[in-house]
Amino acid sequence: MDISEIVILILTGIVAGIAAGFFGIGGGVVVIPMLIYFFGMTQHEAQGTSLAFLLAPIGILAFINYYKAGHVNLNYAVVLAITFIVGSYLGSKWAIKIPTDIMKKSFAVLIILLGIKMLFGK
Repeated sequence: MDISEIVILILTGIVAGIAAGFFGIGGGVVVIPMLIYFFGMTQHEAQGTSLAFLLAPIGILAFINYYKAGHVNLNYAVVLAITFIVGSYLGSKWAIKIPTDIMKKSFAVLIILLGIKMLFGK
């Protein structure tokens, strides 16, 4: 990994952590698109790497299958896991101060924008 990859991974982990704390989401909605668009991973590689950093709480059997098939980047998963913890703490602290209706609308906009990008992007 070079320094630019590490910086993007750190930012991805923090953004995913903030999204998890803020919206209750992260791995599938934030990390997978970031790994695809910033690191050129395939959908399988991004999903396998996402599962690797979420391994402790969920997905151990799915992770094993992706790992056996060669679709996991463990180095990326470790950086993402560490920064995800920090980001989720910060996101949750911010989210509890925001009114419910604004949170709901923000989540809807995020999901719509990500869906449009994945549907029409390369």
